[in-house]
Amino acid sequence: MAYTTIKKPSDYFNTKLYTGNSGSGDNAVAVGFQPDFTWFKSRTQGYNNYLIDAIRGDEKYISSDNTNAEASWGANDVTWTPTGFTLNTTGGSGINEGGQGANNMVAWNWLANGAGSANTAGSINSTVSANTTSGFSIVKWTGTGSNATIGHGLGVAPRMIIMKNTSQTASWGVYHESMGNDKRMFLNTTDAESAGVWQNTSPTSTVFSVDGGTITGGSGHVEIAYCFADVQGFSKFGSYVGNGNADGTFVYTGFKPAFVMVKNVNSGAQGWLMFDDERSPFNVANKFMVANLSQAEASTSTHTMDFLSNGFKIRGTDGGVNGSGNTIIYMAFAEQPLVGDNPATAR
Repeated sequence: MAYTTIKKPSDYFNTKLYTGNSGSGDNAVAVGFQPDFTWFKSRTQGYNNYLIDAIRGDEKYISSDNTNAEASWGANDVTWTPTGFTLNTTGGSGINEGGQGANNMVAWNWLANGAGSANTAGSINSTVSANTTSGFSIVKWTGTGSNATIGHGLGVAPRMIIMKNTSQTASWGVYHESMGNDKRMFLNTTDAESAGVWQNTSPTSTVFSVDGGTITGGSGHVEIAYCFADVQGFSKFGSYVGNGNADGTFVYTGFKPAFVMVKNVNSGAQGWLMFDDERSPFNVANKFMVANLSQAEASTSTHTMDFLSNGFKIRGTDGGVNGSGNTIIYMAFAEQPLVGDNPATAR
């Protein structure tokens, strides 16, 4: 049974819907904690995905749907607060546009451990903001152009790593344990899995391995990585095989999901699809965003899944969620654990 040390998952990960106001006064959004990693997306407009984190600072963003280097908003456009964040921007950046109706924006928020501290576990020193309880860390380092190991601070091996060269134009690199240490994915494209950049070496409880290429550690290039480990009853990173029909695979997670992202690793035509329980509060979950595209929220009968008390079941027939015979990787975070003080129930 999926007992967990995390009694309230929303203390560590929380999806928030909010309404933009185009800078008509401070727009305060309550998350329930001060985020260390926030991923913004307009639901109604074709703006980029914007990602900020506590190590780089709340004024610096990178976008999962392009290869651009890090860029900056104004100093006060986004400000984290002890309970969430405050926006004070006209909305041109796509995080606070008004006049688009209620809850036109979504922000996914993770708790790490503040601005970070020095980590010397790897061959290259890193700055790490790690939450060992929730299995999430933010890691920053400067590459040397050679093979290296990087300390991640989790105390257990991460099962998924998403990284970006923030100082250069470069694709995002994704490691996922289900693909193996000889494969990688690109978060900003639909590409299928390809040869890895991890020195054919799996992460350990202290470090992960990278080569000296542009994606993972070119000489003088500043890199950021978001590292995720399984935490029983809170987070899960794995894979399933699609069957192409509406009675799709059931994936056991040990919790009722709050957020699920999937990617078909065998197909070069399928994107990174993101579902959550706020935008789709009832089954079927049919409203999705695409991490590698700037498009607005979409909803179709072929890109669907049910969120259950102990996992999720695929209901759509599209190749992105259910390609027949294809391996599909996922990352999932809990709304409620299956077993605990407040056990999950079906919805």
